[in-house]
Amino acid sequence: MCGIIGCVGHGDGTLDVILDGLETLEYRGYDSAGVALAGDGLDVRKKEGRLEVLRDQIEADGERPSGEVGIGHTRWSTHGPPTDANAHPHTDEAGRVAVVHNGIIENYQTLRDELEADGVDFSSDTDTEVVPHLLGAFLDAGMEVEEAFRRTLDRIEGSFAIAAVVAGEDRILGARNDSPLVLGVGEEGRYYLASDVPAFLEQTRDVVYLDDGETAIIDADGWRVTDRDGEPVEKEVSTVTWSAEQTGKSGYDHYMLKEIHEQPTALRQGLSGRLDELSGRVTVEELDDVGTPETVHFVACGTSYHAALYGVELFREAGVPAQAFLASEYATGPAPVPEDGLVVGVTQSGETADTLSALREAEGRGAETLALTNVVGSTAARECDHALYIRSGPEIGVAATKTFSSQLTALNLLVESLANGSPGTRELIAALRDLPGDIQQVLDETDAEAVVDEYADRESFFFIGRGPSFPVALEGALKFKEITYEHAEGFAAGELKHGPLALVTRETPVFAVVTGDDERARKTIGNVKEVEARDAPVVAVTDGQSDVERYADHVLEIPETHPRTAPMLANVQLQLVAYHMADRLGRAIDKPRNLAKSVTVE
Repeated sequence: MCGIIGCVGHGDGTLDVILDGLETLEYRGYDSAGVALAGDGLDVRKKEGRLEVLRDQIEADGERPSGEVGIGHTRWSTHGPPTDANAHPHTDEAGRVAVVHNGIIENYQTLRDELEADGVDFSSDTDTEVVPHLLGAFLDAGMEVEEAFRRTLDRIEGSFAIAAVVAGEDRILGARNDSPLVLGVGEEGRYYLASDVPAFLEQTRDVVYLDDGETAIIDADGWRVTDRDGEPVEKEVSTVTWSAEQTGKSGYDHYMLKEIHEQPTALRQGLSGRLDELSGRVTVEELDDVGTPETVHFVACGTSYHAALYGVELFREAGVPAQAFLASEYATGPAPVPEDGLVVGVTQSGETADTLSALREAEGRGAETLALTNVVGSTAARECDHALYIRSGPEIGVAATKTFSSQLTALNLLVESLANGSPGTRELIAALRDLPGDIQQVLDETDAEAVVDEYADRESFFFIGRGPSFPVALEGALKFKEITYEHAEGFAAGELKHGPLALVTRETPVFAVVTGDDERARKTIGNVKEVEARDAPVVAVTDGQSDVERYADHVLEIPETHPRTAPMLANVQLQLVAYHMADRLGRAIDKPRNLAKSVTVE
């Protein structure tokens, strides 16, 4: 969601580093942008709209902001609409303190009422603005900057990542609680604070991950981390394994298309060293100390929730009872956690606020927890008892593609590892080994553009599937609606006749995922006949084992493979359909409206 970047040690280049960092964070989703540079005074510039609007305004002003230290922000609106006034950074009335903030301050109205009663005038609708006013008030009371910052943090409740600068001070103060903030350690007295590593990856790959309740102080002389009481905390410096080049477009028109085409590489990375074909076993080092659970609960949101539904199918096939829960419901609902249960949080970023809350709730009930995530050092990975990394590499496009495929792959590894080998493991291992090549075949031979040519003028699209193909149908619909802005719905194929069939007409293309030639395939073909009888056009995504092609207007082919990997190939075809439709409609594919890459507020 919102993005934060701060830096020290760049002299006259501070503004450029901040603006470039904000540009790198554009994928998180935002509707305004701003910067604040601090030296003897404070220079704040902020504008509603995209980052280029802010850049143009700075150039039009004629005088570039200057200062020894600086912070920047891209805002995704929560409190108040996107306007210049609501854009970050926010300042106190004296113009001495500037603050950027991700998250939600839950007691902001109480604090605002207190401050207004003391005569403070607010200039925005945001919850964030209470922070600089509080900090300014503590400074007015004679406190030193770090003490005033700690006192400010003591007063606010909720989720936050905060970075602040003060006029006349050559340092940046940052703190986090339930919202990510990472410190970058560069060379020659250059240090950074950001909400995500890509913001400063051009400058350094050495990072320090902050934990909740910690404060970071950076200046040209170095960096320090303290706890809530101001006591020093020893922190480890980690090195990010991927480079800035990996976050570029590599000649593709959009990050999403690049990342769709990166799926063969991503899956090879995720499988590397984890398949033993000689013994017919899956070996995942991270899972060595995880026993076979009596039951499994998945908690996840959005695309990751669809991956969780796929995981439920796998565990049930292995004889382990499993359920998937929307994380936002699990955290506040009465779902019981058995003593011998495992709660798996599926989260690409490892920072999804709802999923973190659900995992913490499960831990509080005594459950063993596991994070299935892409980001080493993320909050979920650090807080859970175990972490299984999907290893897909950086994903910049807001609509998840290669991370979803990597999640499905990792879920196969998770089930096989905890089941200690099932009768069909050798066949599955062979299919997983071939999966990257099979996906490459889909990418090379797809007819997705022809399907888009046929149905670009339609306004509603349905996606159906059964068993492990049902989550893929849901994901196909989600991907379609996310980036095309057209209406799309996913259904369990058997549920069409229980209501949704009323919406089916000749103007409603139905994408049917039909793989194999078993009872599920035959029943899904029966559902295809139902929509065909209503004159709805049918697009079959199939491996050719059944006769569904007889009833389809278009066919998107996938290679024949294992029943558990076939839906993963179908998913790639549906990703391509969504991408090409959005491209045909001229949508902002990498930055769909109202959406954010990492949802760090509940």
